[in-house]
Amino acid sequence: MEVQTPYLISNGDDGTGSSVSVTYDIDTAVIEMVVLGRWTRRLALEIYTAFRKCLAEHPSAIIVNLHRLKDPSADSAAMWLAAARAAGVLQPPVQIALSAPGSRPLSRRLHWTGVARIVPMFTTMEQARTAVANRGPLTERLQLTRLQPETGSANAARGLIDVACEAWGLADLRHPSRLVISELVANVVEHARTDMVVTVWRRRNGLHLTVHDGDARLPHMRPLPSAGAATTRDGGHGLRIVDTLSAAWGAVSTRKGKMVWATMRSCRRPWP
Repeated sequence: MEVQTPYLISNGDDGTGSSVSVTYDIDTAVIEMVVLGRWTRRLALEIYTAFRKCLAEHPSAIIVNLHRLKDPSADSAAMWLAAARAAGVLQPPVQIALSAPGSRPLSRRLHWTGVARIVPMFTTMEQARTAVANRGPLTERLQLTRLQPETGSANAARGLIDVACEAWGLADLRHPSRLVISELVANVVEHARTDMVVTVWRRRNGLHLTVHDGDARLPHMRPLPSAGAATTRDGGHGLRIVDTLSAAWGAVSTRKGKMVWATMRSCRRPWP
């Protein structure tokens, strides 16, 4: 499987030409969101939904392209402040940057009200990308590419966890992370049956695990079997291990399949 970046993880259309498109560059862990069209309540809901998905991915930064947003009354100002506050409470915090022409009413309002001191604004996307990159990476990454849909891939993924926990001093996360990555890889082997890419990101005193495959079907947990019923690994029951051991997990569609992720947090050392 050829994994390409950026990944398209969300898009919406309110029927009037307005839309929200989101791409995710896994090499930098930076998400870019493009908002297009006239500001409406429907578009606001699309943006809110997209932001929730973006923050669930816990990227290093989110850059919002507002160059094609039509907001003559600057009614969207509160949205960007709320987004920055939501991103700031995550551990580690997620950077939020906006890009919009300085002459627009929205840009002027954000500067007049002081919001621009909380949410950095740039007149071009290139300036925003440069500023985010210069702040330095918030993550470290180890990766295995082109793993085959075979049982031996789970062993390789567990080995990657061993290396990560040893390198980053997260020995207490080794066992639960090995179990979680095993389930994520096993799902690809059993259901997707495509090549996969396994990535382990450092999140300060935690780990963010992702598995990309070429099957667009998203996984889901099924209800617990009734008493006395036979249990099998099929049907999403293995995801209960992921749900139990991880701080959070989820799945998003990509251009050529999907990405399933899980965040592991250390209990030994509190997050700053």
